[in-house]
Amino acid sequence: MQITNPLQVTSDEKSKILQDQVPIKYCLYARKSTEQEDKQALSIESQVREMTTLAEREGLEIVEIKRESHSSKEVGKRPVYNELLQEVREGKFNGILTWAPDRLSRNAGDLGSVVDLMDQKLLIEIRTYGQKFTNNPNEKFLLMILGSQAKLENDNKVVNVKRGLRARCEMGLWPSVPPTGYLPNPDRNKKCEVIKDEQRYDIIKQIYEKVAYNGWSGRKVFYWLRDDIRFTTRRGKPLTLSNIYIILKSTFYYGEFEYPKNSDNWYKGKHEPIVTKDLYLQVQKQITADQQVRTQNKEFAFTKMIKCGLCGSGITADEKFKKLKDGTQARYVYYRCTKFHDKDCKCEHIREEALIDQIAEVLDTVDLDKIGMKDKIKETIQSHNEFQKSVLGKEVNEKVKIKEIDIRNYAKHILRTRPIYEKRELLKNLRSELVLRDKKIFIK
Repeated sequence: MQITNPLQVTSDEKSKILQDQVPIKYCLYARKSTEQEDKQALSIESQVREMTTLAEREGLEIVEIKRESHSSKEVGKRPVYNELLQEVREGKFNGILTWAPDRLSRNAGDLGSVVDLMDQKLLIEIRTYGQKFTNNPNEKFLLMILGSQAKLENDNKVVNVKRGLRARCEMGLWPSVPPTGYLPNPDRNKKCEVIKDEQRYDIIKQIYEKVAYNGWSGRKVFYWLRDDIRFTTRRGKPLTLSNIYIILKSTFYYGEFEYPKNSDNWYKGKHEPIVTKDLYLQVQKQITADQQVRTQNKEFAFTKMIKCGLCGSGITADEKFKKLKDGTQARYVYYRCTKFHDKDCKCEHIREEALIDQIAEVLDTVDLDKIGMKDKIKETIQSHNEFQKSVLGKEVNEKVKIKEIDIRNYAKHILRTRPIYEKRELLKNLRSELVLRDKKIFIK
């Protein structure tokens, strides 16, 4: 750059002189958004190829190439981009090569961070395929305009997409992936229309009927689908328990839907319902009743105290309720493998009463020194004897030592009659690991 009169040098020209004197080390930053809006943008490798060619042609030094596949709509959410800015602050780079300004930012926050680095003279130049931006008021202003334009395009697209989705919903069309039991209409002219999935339509109806009329729980439906009919979705995957409850609670199956979720905007669907609204409401009552029953007593005595002898997973518990002829309700507790380590574990469930009997038998074989509560049980028996003597007036031979049989029997008494926290304390202090295998309890 030639200056004829040094006394007439402007501030912009001084900045340009300083920039010319400092070698620029570029980081090539290529980004591809995961958003729908960027489907037509150049791929990451295409950006790298084009900008590398430009750098070779103009003799630019590329120190590093950074690639990122992430949306730039939200401030500070791109880890690679944040790393790039930090390395500019540390002096590793003082120039950025990128395909276009919108590759750097589509929001005011990230764009402001770049301009701040230019103001601090840490970032000397940003080079795109067709433009160059330096620490010059006009060039920084243009950079911010181009970044703001990208944000404006984003915002307008969001508004347009929401308007289009709302219009489809008002037409009774489902603007998302069809739920299990339905398929997208293969006719491209009927976008967002759903049709019956002939292979699964009747199964969904049977699920509702089994819950409403037969009182099946979601878990029973799960085992029926998995073991008896080997049901899978159209992608070949089995339904999980949570999937089943999503189906049972979805209003879409009787012909109405809310969109977006929790918006309280309801629409009448154009699709053919699988169940009636009455059947749907009956299922909701059954689900609510099951949940109320399950919450009556969620604490179990022996969960997390025993391991599965087949796969090494923990042992959990389920409770079942049965209506008796006299109108009362009986509660049954079953312990089973969680199948955490092996989903196909064949460990069978066992009733709590049978489990207690087996643990009591185990106590007969365990060395008393392995019962960590030995001293505490002794103290409890001693206290009971003193109570009989002082309050009830019964004679107790203090010279007779408390026998091992007394300690074992009291431990069994805790298992069978005492509160849950005492049962858990007893097993916590048992210095042996209990294992359940083939409906039998063993010491490991």
